[in-house]
Amino acid sequence: MTRFEVQRAYLDRYEVHQVGGREVLEYWIPAEELADLNAHIVGAIIEEADYRGPVGDQEFTDVHHALGRALPAAWRGYLQGSSWFRRGWMTGGAYVRLNTPREMLEWHDAWGESVDAHPGIAIIGGDGSREQLVLDLRSDPAPVLLVDITSSGWDNASRQADDVGELIDRLEAGTFAFDFED
Repeated sequence: MTRFEVQRAYLDRYEVHQVGGREVLEYWIPAEELADLNAHIVGAIIEEADYRGPVGDQEFTDVHHALGRALPAAWRGYLQGSSWFRRGWMTGGAYVRLNTPREMLEWHDAWGESVDAHPGIAIIGGDGSREQLVLDLRSDPAPVLLVDITSSGWDNASRQADDVGELIDRLEAGTFAFDFED
């Protein structure tokens, strides 16, 4: 989903169409007029959020083999749903990025020894910077924690949610916010 502004005089040439709910309004601009639309954009184009489609079974199988344990069923269900939040901005201003299981394994490789210092870790996302959203798979349900890339162990982690279901609910509502307190 993107947000951008267009000069009012340009948009006044087109009819507004109601799609879905009362507040869902669209301008239908013909594809052949895209260059003209682009010429009338004012300011920056902002990516608000990116949503993805289902993740295949093989990625979860690969993670299970690599970690020796499965990811929580709620996480698998979310990532295999018809549409899941990939990355974007929450209503409170937090930027969140989520990993596919394949990307999670890439993060584990990149973290190297830090993964060893966090037994049972599953790196499921982050803040787009130093902080990583992780699951502590040593517990069932696995809590969602925030770990800095320089962390030397679980003692430095900050709890973000009691389980992945709570995280998903807050992401989908747009209300998730990082808690940086230890």
